[in-house]
Amino acid sequence: MRKLILPLLFVFLFMLESIFVQYIPPGLFGLFGRNSIVVPHFLIVGILFLTIYGGRKKGILYAFIFGLLFDIVYTEILGIYLFLYPLVAYIVSKIMHVLQLNLFSTSLISLVGIALLELGVYELNFIIHITNLDFSSFLHLRFYPTLLFNAAFLLLACYPLQRIIEKYSGALRDE
Repeated sequence: MRKLILPLLFVFLFMLESIFVQYIPPGLFGLFGRNSIVVPHFLIVGILFLTIYGGRKKGILYAFIFGLLFDIVYTEILGIYLFLYPLVAYIVSKIMHVLQLNLFSTSLISLVGIALLELGVYELNFIIHITNLDFSSFLHLRFYPTLLFNAAFLLLACYPLQRIIEKYSGALRDE
């Protein structure tokens, strides 16, 4: 049963993103403006915490699996998240080798990972002509509101997420 806790956590985070997007009214966050786009990245936050606290191999494996699932369910083009989730997890794992492991640095680096993901998704979509939004508009309409929202999520969820991942990834290593 303990082996199922982490996969269930990530399935929950995956579903929570879509529930949030579907049921939260777009104008709720008046701070960002009426036309802004707030994108929750709960799943990548969980994957980055798993990469940092549970191990690089496990984090990249989950990033690959859930990147593919994300592409299948939400995007028209397979491969964008399949490529970017493991890449961001790998970059974050390399950055964390240099930094001291604490909750503040983990949260800050997770925010950097979200920024890399957002920039990567925008650039790939711009290259293949899925979006025609210029970079300045992207920054103001989507990038900054998304980072602020996910920073607030990290502030609320970083400690419980760290505890759960440390507890159950350690339990999987012991078995």
